[in-house]
Amino acid sequence: MATRDKSTWIYIVFILSGLVIGGLIGELAAGINGLWWLSYGQSFGIETPLIINLNVIKITFALMIKINIASIIGMAIGIFIYRKV
Repeated sequence: MATRDKSTWIYIVFILSGLVIGGLIGELAAGINGLWWLSYGQSFGIETPLIINLNVIKITFALMIKINIASIIGMAIGIFIYRKV
């Protein structure tokens, strides 16, 4: 099966799965002496939430992205697995 025949949604699922699993591994590796570098990363996004109060409904919007080395490695592995499957 050629790569262009595969669904874009499956590609996105593989990338997001790699990011989530890699991020989890990075957080778990933070306390281990030899693997501390996997948790090195950066957080960015909206620190204070945007609140819209319409008296009937109150909408709160906030977005924070935390990326670390392990999540980048996980994303690369997800892309690699997608291309091999």
